[in-house]
Amino acid sequence: MAIFSVYVVNKAGDLIYQLDSYSPRAEAEKTFSYPLDLLLKLHDERVLVAFGQRDGIRVGHAVLAINGMDGNGKLSPEQGSSGIEMLETDTFKLHCYQTLTGIKFVVLADPRQAGIDSLLRKIYEIYSDFALKNPFYSLEMPIRCELFDQNLKLALEVAEKAGTFGPGS
Repeated sequence: MAIFSVYVVNKAGDLIYQLDSYSPRAEAEKTFSYPLDLLLKLHDERVLVAFGQRDGIRVGHAVLAINGMDGNGKLSPEQGSSGIEMLETDTFKLHCYQTLTGIKFVVLADPRQAGIDSLLRKIYEIYSDFALKNPFYSLEMPIRCELFDQNLKLALEVAEKAGTFGPGS
C-alpha cells in the first residue's frame, strides 16, 4: 500500500504545497503528443475515462465512488454542497480535508490504504505547527519550510507502515 501524493491548496484555489512521495518504477517510457484523445465510456455500469490508446498502451481510470456514493452520483457546485471528500477510482483514492479557514489538504493514496482520515488531520496539525508558527511564512503563500517537509515525510512513512494514526481511520 502506498500514499502517492500530498497537496495543500489555499482558499483562493492556489496550490501552495506538493509532495509526490511515491514513484512506481517505469519499465518503459513512451512520449505522446497533445492533445490526448479524451473518451468517456460506460463499462460495467461505471463511467470510464479513457485517454485513447496508442501502441497497445491505454491510460484511464474508472470512477467507482464520489464521497462514498456510487460513481454515477453528481458532484454539485450548488449552495449547500460540502465539496469533495473522497473520490474513488480503480487505481487510487483521492481524499480531501477542508479546514474552516478554507485550506484544503488532498491525499492521493492506494485504494487499500487505511487511516487516511487520521493522516489528513495529522497533516493539518503539522501545517499548524511548522508552517503557521514559522515567523517567515506568509499566509496563502507557497510552503517552503524544512521542518514541515521533514515532519510530513515522517507522518507519511508512519501512515504507510501502520495504516492509521488513531480513531477515525
